[in-house]
Amino acid sequence: MRNDLTERKLRILEFIIREYIQTAEPVGSRTVSKNKSLNVSAATIRNDMSDLEELGLLLQPHTSAGRIPSEKAYEIYVESMMNQGELREADREFIRAQLSQNIDKIGNLLQRSLDLISSLTDYISVGVLQEVCKKRLIKNISLVPIDNRRVVVVTVLDSGEVLSENLLLPQNLDNNTLHLISQTINETMSGRCYEEVGEDLLRYIKAKISEYSTSLEGIFDFLEQQLLQEQPFHLLFNGMTNIFNHPEFYDIDKAKSFLTMIDEETPIRNLMNEKGIRKGDINIIIGDESMGSIMKDCSIITADYIKDGLTIGKVGIIGPKRMDYQRAYNIMSYLQSEINRLLNDS
Repeated sequence: MRNDLTERKLRILEFIIREYIQTAEPVGSRTVSKNKSLNVSAATIRNDMSDLEELGLLLQPHTSAGRIPSEKAYEIYVESMMNQGELREADREFIRAQLSQNIDKIGNLLQRSLDLISSLTDYISVGVLQEVCKKRLIKNISLVPIDNRRVVVVTVLDSGEVLSENLLLPQNLDNNTLHLISQTINETMSGRCYEEVGEDLLRYIKAKISEYSTSLEGIFDFLEQQLLQEQPFHLLFNGMTNIFNHPEFYDIDKAKSFLTMIDEETPIRNLMNEKGIRKGDINIIIGDESMGSIMKDCSIITADYIKDGLTIGKVGIIGPKRMDYQRAYNIMSYLQSEINRLLNDS
């Protein structure tokens, strides 16, 4: 989509996005033409805005002449227009000073992070604190045949814990094939932290033995259930009333619906785990129709907290789709680096 735009149209689109972020009001061609740095005639601006609307990058919310950015426009802005600049020194100093008082407990550190995010951005902050992996290591995963169609998947952990499940395969597999598959799985998983194994690893294993994948769906379903099972977590929020500061939620019914949805922990946690636009170690999820009637007008920016190579928590910003992505990104990026430094130095 970006390649379809001239440099002039990109500059006009960027100006409209930045103006809408600041004002929350539809932007008309007259407002754009007042920007002398564009050095473009009013007629050209009107034509370019019409082209941007035809491309689905600008929307007309009502009959006024003003336009607002679409989801596609925000994606282009975040991916290629938004600079990965540095946070102001005053903000960095404030973050360092506040975090230095909360390094004794991870929970305290997370809560203080949420306080900082809400106060610095005027958005809602949310945190997921995962129970720290106790490093139960996988010793062995075996496929033990009962007959040509039935196997037992046995997972042995270094703690002595044994997990097993009987499975019926859709077709016959001989003992040599099962041994080869067991060997491939163990070469990849043996010695890994049980709680650390993720979808990417399982996809890798499937790719290595893809010729047997149809027969082994039951085995992989079992592994995914056991190895990707949800670990206990705590969900924390801060700045809930900040939502009322934004015009998108001046409607009291819409604000109530949003706060009711926030109350349901699992959907919010799932949204925070969505894959968005990656900028360094920061994930930016721009709202769309698939996120439901309320969250489609919001965006989420998340960052992981990592200790000893393991993700133990995640923090996020929830704000209107019109959020100031540049500032929110800079805050999250700096905060993430400071938190991870404190976690791994302490």
